[in-house]
Amino acid sequence: MRAKASDINPDAAMVALSAPTQSLPAIFWRRVKSIGMEVVAFVIMTVLFPVFFVGAAAVDLTLWLRRRKPWVGVRLLAFGWWFLLGEMRGLLALFGVWVLGGGPFSKDSSTRRRRVARLQVMWAGGHLAGLRTLFGLKFEIEGDDLVEPGPMIVLVRHASLIDNTFPAALVSGPHGIALRYILKRELQSVPTLDLGVGWTPCYFVRRGSDDSAGEIERIRALTPHLGTSEGVLIWPEGTRYTPAKLARAQAKIAESDPAVSPYANRLKHLLPPRLGGPLALLDGADEADVVVLGHFGLDGFEYVSDIWRGGLVAKTIKVKFWRYPRSEIPTTKDERIAWLYSCWQALDDWIGEQKAEDSAQGPEAATLELESAP
Repeated sequence: MRAKASDINPDAAMVALSAPTQSLPAIFWRRVKSIGMEVVAFVIMTVLFPVFFVGAAAVDLTLWLRRRKPWVGVRLLAFGWWFLLGEMRGLLALFGVWVLGGGPFSKDSSTRRRRVARLQVMWAGGHLAGLRTLFGLKFEIEGDDLVEPGPMIVLVRHASLIDNTFPAALVSGPHGIALRYILKRELQSVPTLDLGVGWTPCYFVRRGSDDSAGEIERIRALTPHLGTSEGVLIWPEGTRYTPAKLARAQAKIAESDPAVSPYANRLKHLLPPRLGGPLALLDGADEADVVVLGHFGLDGFEYVSDIWRGGLVAKTIKVKFWRYPRSEIPTTKDERIAWLYSCWQALDDWIGEQKAEDSAQGPEAATLELESAP
């Protein structure tokens, strides 16, 4: 794929940015704390990296000699430093955008949005490149030609910490699509996201809010004036998939919404989509196609402790895009719910097919692949 991050050009109509959900002093101290923690962590990691490296290498060597476990400790250490370096570069770049925009007098503008959108691609692409290099990840992408053009609503599967980088690295960068993000509010603890995404049309959702109607309306507010190089993105599951979470979600839907329960109960590898956000986007972006970004290979890597087990080394990640034209999307709520679940079921079936292929290859292939990686 040919990178086209320079082509990102947010629509001139300029949808309004989301209003702050906290007071200015609370926002200020949140950012001081998060930036300070990252700076301190980067300094400590840089100064003590040789010491940490020797320790990690000793542990890795011991585990490799005992049971041929891949060298994960040094990989995680190196990626931790690389991630923090990317954060420092991102913060400095955002500071530069702020200065170029007028410093204390900086205001929202198409120029600032364009600069921040490009930084998002660099930030996500840098983190993903570090993972690909250090862990030897391989990517197989199907349906990449279906991504362009906008306007589009992008629905992304959520299975791991890693897939947070996919929209910017696989959609915005290669295809020049400026995305409006819907993210969980907890991600405001990452200062590059708090500042950078906050300078573009986005919304940080408060999960479990008592004001669900208000949350949905703020999501709908992201949909006006989507241009041919723009999209709005949501992770419909709301959290990372695990079998236990799927069982809980299916039980909850059976109790609260029996009409939807048969759709949810057919899912085996995905969490049921939380309908409020996607339905609001379909209603607001009434000219946008829907693009589904699915992937396979990151299941079971929900936390860093999961990566420590070694299964991520030399992993092949399969990515597939589906595109659904606006003309195929129903107009009534009930029909749209059934249609959304049919799209999600197609992704669920594809994941099942990939798992079946992996099983057919047998455990010997996976063992040989791991043992060949130091």
